[in-house]
Amino acid sequence: MKKSLLFLLALAASITTATAQVEIGLKITPAITSLRAESSTVNAFATDGSKLSLGGGLVVDYFFGENYAFSTGLLLTGKGGSYTYRDPSLSGLAISQKLTMQYLALPITVKLFTNEVAPATRLYFQVGGSLNVPIGSRVNDSKYYIDPATGAENKASEYVYFIDADALASVGVEYQLGKSTKVFAGVCYNRGLVDIDHYFERKRDFKDVTIKNSGFGLDLGMKF
Repeated sequence: MKKSLLFLLALAASITTATAQVEIGLKITPAITSLRAESSTVNAFATDGSKLSLGGGLVVDYFFGENYAFSTGLLLTGKGGSYTYRDPSLSGLAISQKLTMQYLALPITVKLFTNEVAPATRLYFQVGGSLNVPIGSRVNDSKYYIDPATGAENKASEYVYFIDADALASVGVEYQLGKSTKVFAGVCYNRGLVDIDHYFERKRDFKDVTIKNSGFGLDLGMKF
């Protein structure tokens, strides 16, 4: 029984090794990002604008079938946007604030490829998620911000939760240039799943404040 089990495990490992293929590349992603800001009517948080961001980094596709791959990598991504809110301690004065962040992102996704739709050309569909750790943040383009209601100066990093997670979906086209060189282009959508507010509820005692990331981007890259 043990010998049979070992044989089956060895056979499965040899098949996986024979069929698995790893492709590594680089990409850049210019994007339009925004913040989905919501709260009760007391503070009336609302989205107030988007921003242009730029990201990019390492892409790794691990194929477990001819048309199926586990896709990950290590990316530097820019996110953020503007929102407005009303502060009761300032007689309900409307305040506009821009929050921008840089994240180190680890995508965890699956890519599904079609057969060739034209010579050396395939479409791909990517779905999954991404875990993101903030490595830099600014409020109104500054690393420090004075709250107009309290007069206290705070680091911009105090406004952002220590981790974020996205749902990710993209569609694109991949073209084979040579034996191992491919270029690809696609459009992607990231929808934040984590409330990144780490200031208003914790330090200002605002109620039911939710701020989440969102973004549309253009993936441009090459695999070697």
